[in-house]
Amino acid sequence: MRGRFITFEGGEGTGKSTHASLLAQRIKSFGIGTLLTREPGGSPGAEVMRYVLLSGAVRPLGAEAEAVVFAAARDDHLTTMIRPALERGKWVVCDRFADSTRIYQGVAGKVDPLAIKAMERIIVGDTKPDLTLILDVPAKEGMKRAAERRGSGSTDRFEGEALSFHEKLRDGFLTLAANEPDRCVLIDATSSKEQVAEQIWRVVSKKLDPASAPIAFEDFKV
Repeated sequence: MRGRFITFEGGEGTGKSTHASLLAQRIKSFGIGTLLTREPGGSPGAEVMRYVLLSGAVRPLGAEAEAVVFAAARDDHLTTMIRPALERGKWVVCDRFADSTRIYQGVAGKVDPLAIKAMERIIVGDTKPDLTLILDVPAKEGMKRAAERRGSGSTDRFEGEALSFHEKLRDGFLTLAANEPDRCVLIDATSSKEQVAEQIWRVVSKKLDPASAPIAFEDFKV
């Protein structure tokens, strides 16, 4: 039986990485084989491309080039990690996926939506998320959180963008949630970590019912 595929989306500083990890641990507690992964990255080849993308090295080439590199990283990630895990019955929890390309490069970067859709059709195909959790906080608050998390470290390619860019991202994710309510669930991430985690668990329990999933003990990958 194919496993379930859950993705986390949202702007910077919304808590995606934290809550993806918490959810994966909770799913694993039911004895379900679980793969926790991320984009860009998640596989050896894609991690190399992650470094290139987040360093800003591709930025001078434009949003279209960034979208292509993201797609190439996603193809490696899907081929080597996500699809094999799903075929073995594992549940895959991914911090960002194709929706981020739609919003970051498509909405904020103004790449032609037809080009984004074409790449998604070729690379993602039928391997679409069963559930997408969109974590939402006001853009200004998200940037504040991102800065606190970063500390004295330098900003990455996207954290360094102006507030107006991040407001476009938020608007894009809100529109996505409204347009695809069967797959996407908007999560108010302004509450405490514990409250947000419970919101997420209620949604996952209702839509995917992990308690009834076949038990398949597997290694947990971070």
